[in-house]
Amino acid sequence: MSRKYFGTDGIRGTVGQGAITPDFVMKLAHSVGRVLKAKEDRPTVVIGKDTRISGYMLESALESGFNSAGVDVILLGPLPTPGVAYLTRALRTSLGVVISASHNPYPDNGIKFFSAQGTKLDDAWEQAVEAMLEQPPVWADSHSLGRARRLDDAAGRYIEFCKSSFANDLTLKGLKIVVDGAHGAAYHIAPKVFHELGAEVISIGCAPDGFNINHKVGATHPEALIEAVKVQNADFGVALDGDADRLQLVDASGRLFNGDEVLYLMAVERLARGDTVPGVVGTLMTNMAVEVALKSRGVKFVRAKVGDRYVLEELEKHGWLLGGEGSGHLLALDKHTTGDGLISALQVLQACVRHKQTLAELLSDIKLFPQTLLNIRLQPGQDWKTNAQLASEIKRVEAELGVDGRVLIRASGTEPLLRIMVEARDATQAHMCAERLADTLLTIR
Repeated sequence: MSRKYFGTDGIRGTVGQGAITPDFVMKLAHSVGRVLKAKEDRPTVVIGKDTRISGYMLESALESGFNSAGVDVILLGPLPTPGVAYLTRALRTSLGVVISASHNPYPDNGIKFFSAQGTKLDDAWEQAVEAMLEQPPVWADSHSLGRARRLDDAAGRYIEFCKSSFANDLTLKGLKIVVDGAHGAAYHIAPKVFHELGAEVISIGCAPDGFNINHKVGATHPEALIEAVKVQNADFGVALDGDADRLQLVDASGRLFNGDEVLYLMAVERLARGDTVPGVVGTLMTNMAVEVALKSRGVKFVRAKVGDRYVLEELEKHGWLLGGEGSGHLLALDKHTTGDGLISALQVLQACVRHKQTLAELLSDIKLFPQTLLNIRLQPGQDWKTNAQLASEIKRVEAELGVDGRVLIRASGTEPLLRIMVEARDATQAHMCAERLADTLLTIR
């Protein structure tokens, strides 16, 4: 059964259009409440949000929808997505709800859900909600209506949870860290986490006004972080996105480290401590150098489809703990049930402090392969998958690259584009091979 409203990570869109309107969101909450009520007499949900101006409106709509179905609501206020996942589990509630469009600009917003265990919900649950949306509402009577209350110390509870992921015998004293909150959900949390662990903190992107979330700051715009680290002569820079489930890291030289490198570091740090790391999950886009380096250490590597949801599915399938994407969305299931930018950053800083080494020194044994990515616009009805000429050229390129490179061709999920990616140890070779594949595609129109 295909889904009408849910995408790969909840429901998202432009505010005032499609599903992101107060009337639909109230109906959505009512339908979710009825699904919960089918299994539980008096469910309770927690609702958190990022800093978009539309969050107030959508929060009110969700509250009304849940209450009308007989579901109690706990309002958390602005809180990172992983913070909502944590409190859903810690408070023993039935469901967690996040109002956020993550790294998107402020005119967008979205709704996503966590199970009582703080994990993403499966397709079957989303299909049950969509089926309920097609039914007429069943309003609870006055005696059965849900209640709403606000949890005033939500931020403080999550701060303590983040700090608990950092080794008790270590400290960040002596380190100067620039923290970029993207004017998002972690604006009042991220600086305190690092400060309370001993660091000197310089905050940027921590003054939300409802309209500036992700605007020229945060993980999607690391230039602001790089500049601040240099100007402040800081030791590290940490940039989060709007809902703080992903990160970018910068060292004292201003070098940016992506999620692939951080994922590798998290794995080798556990190996250095004597922990067992049977395998790691990346995505189709994860740099091949990570796969090669992990396998050289006896760690299996599996690729999932792009999206943290699919990374989590592979981790659960194999019973592994570490996975992530180059975008900086990382999963350490021994620390949290979902991706958490703050906890990922703390794992990296912990490794640097423990070994008294810089990020560059800790990652000196891995050098990312150069990648060339080309986008080719498809013609209406163009069938590239079954084209013999393209298939033949792909085989020739793969034979030329051998074990030192790879080819990935995939259609965009949002535009009529074909994405051609070639990576190799040599940047010139990667570029030339990608151009050959693109030329082949253009000649078969």
